[in-house]
Amino acid sequence: MGRRTLLVTGGAGFIGGNFALMATGEHEVVNLDALTYAGNLETIQPIFTSPDHIFIQGSIGDADLVSTLLSQYRPRAVVNFAAETHVDRSIDSPEPFVTTNVVATQRLLHAALAHWRSLEGEERDAFRFLHVSTDEVYGALGATGAFTEESPYRPNSPYAASKAASDHFVRAYNRTYGLPTLTTNCSNNYGPYQFPEKLIPLVISAALAGRSLPVYGDGGQVRDWLFVEDHCRAIFRVLEAGAPGEVYNVGGGAERTNLETVKTICALLDRLVPDSPYAPHERLIEFVPDRPGHDRRYAIDASKIERELGWTPSESFESGLEKTVRWYLANREWSEAVLEGKYGGERLGRGEEPEEGSL
Repeated sequence: MGRRTLLVTGGAGFIGGNFALMATGEHEVVNLDALTYAGNLETIQPIFTSPDHIFIQGSIGDADLVSTLLSQYRPRAVVNFAAETHVDRSIDSPEPFVTTNVVATQRLLHAALAHWRSLEGEERDAFRFLHVSTDEVYGALGATGAFTEESPYRPNSPYAASKAASDHFVRAYNRTYGLPTLTTNCSNNYGPYQFPEKLIPLVISAALAGRSLPVYGDGGQVRDWLFVEDHCRAIFRVLEAGAPGEVYNVGGGAERTNLETVKTICALLDRLVPDSPYAPHERLIEFVPDRPGHDRRYAIDASKIERELGWTPSESFESGLEKTVRWYLANREWSEAVLEGKYGGERLGRGEEPEEGSL
């Protein structure tokens, strides 16, 4: 890519934080994050004092702030990770997902459009707006097949619906106004710095504490797992060579049922923590009532990004998961710090009494 200034939104979250860690030094990173429950300064401590990393606390919905940052730092690209992301939380309280993922994202797009229109020559030609999205916008699959970039949008959760709306706004800003956008739709990410309400870090922390390991329904839901650093490398490649207006699906080629994933984590903990009083950890598994509207299977066809941009994942599910478990074992204080006052491991997303509100 050459050295660039990048405006990274949501760069203290899980995927955005990993991206900021990888980008800083190679590029100047202007990191804008609202520091909601899933955004943590602990994630970006290794780069916090770097001269190539500038952190600003704020919302992508603050058009004046975003416009000021674009004018001051003149980034070559905006990389938008900022989003409410947890399906269970969207079931309990849909409104924040609409506020951030739809309304605020549109405001970010509009600020980027005004900035791009102010540019000239090579600087204008080189500018990109990359929007990071999810495979959940496509809905659910049967026993076979995979989502392609041409798959219809059929979101089944409030989270997926809000991300689908944001994807459509990104497309519209490209088609209507010519803004050079790029969209990536990824499969389930895992790896270091993931907020411990998500399946893999939740299972790791619960097993180490001897708590039950909740598995929704029969555990037969299938997910395509993508190691977060592989995902970040894909984003760099799309920024470098992706065609404006295009969508690229990013998948790990690692389909596993949720039950298989939990059992694999348990086996890793049995091996890596042989003195654990809770081993064998598989005995902690507890089947609980399924999530409302739980999609049965996701799978990504990543042949386009492989064929056109030459990206393939470097990690297998086994190698990536072992790296992840080892990271959480070596960084237990990170989990403790980010959980303090934010999340206590309770069940979310029962869908019994969704919170209401008004925009």
